[in-house]
Amino acid sequence: MRQAQAIPATTGTATIISMTTNTDTIIAKPGSLHAFILQQLDDDQAQDVISIPLEGKSSIADHMIVASGRSTRQVAAMATKLGERLKQEGFGPARIEGLPAADWVLIDAGDVVVHLFRPEVRSFYNLERMWGFGEEEKN
Repeated sequence: MRQAQAIPATTGTATIISMTTNTDTIIAKPGSLHAFILQQLDDDQAQDVISIPLEGKSSIADHMIVASGRSTRQVAAMATKLGERLKQEGFGPARIEGLPAADWVLIDAGDVVVHLFRPEVRSFYNLERMWGFGEEEKN
């Protein structure tokens, strides 16, 4: 399993958050909700972090972030901490669903929707494929 590691590097108006997966680089605007969430997930050692741009595809959010935790305990801790930090940093209260079981936790932060999974549950639902993300990697 690939480990995500964010390495912020400022370039003009965008911060490039390099998630050390095979070839993925996620670009997020400095100070944005998207960049904040990516950094928090990296701080909490989320695995296989991907960001799917939804702008122009859906009205539910501008970005969907999908990440994995190693256990239900880590998934629950990441979700709880992210919800608290979003509120502390002034992004408003996030709506969190799925915490009791913590196999799949959804965090609705407004312009960014975050899905945190245990690896087995993530591979079963395969949200990335549903949104047509990552198909070119398999061809």
